[in-house]
Amino acid sequence: MKVRKKNGSEEEFIREKIVVAIVKAGGSLENARAIAKEVENMFAARDAVTTEEIKREVLNRLKDRDVNAYQNWLSYKK
Repeated sequence: MKVRKKNGSEEEFIREKIVVAIVKAGGSLENARAIAKEVENMFAARDAVTTEEIKREVLNRLKDRDVNAYQNWLSYKK
């Protein structure tokens, strides 16, 4: 699966990028891996997905599981 970035370029989906971002926001490695896998599975049938779609799904799941990491992510991305 390809990921379409904001600038229009594409790259392969790399689950670890989601894991690293969640851990940097203060989330646990366990939650990060679970969320990354869920998001990957959600879009697996598609040829391409946008970074915004990935971000939205990651944040929805993070909000339910780790409010502090969710808020940290939002503060960092402003």
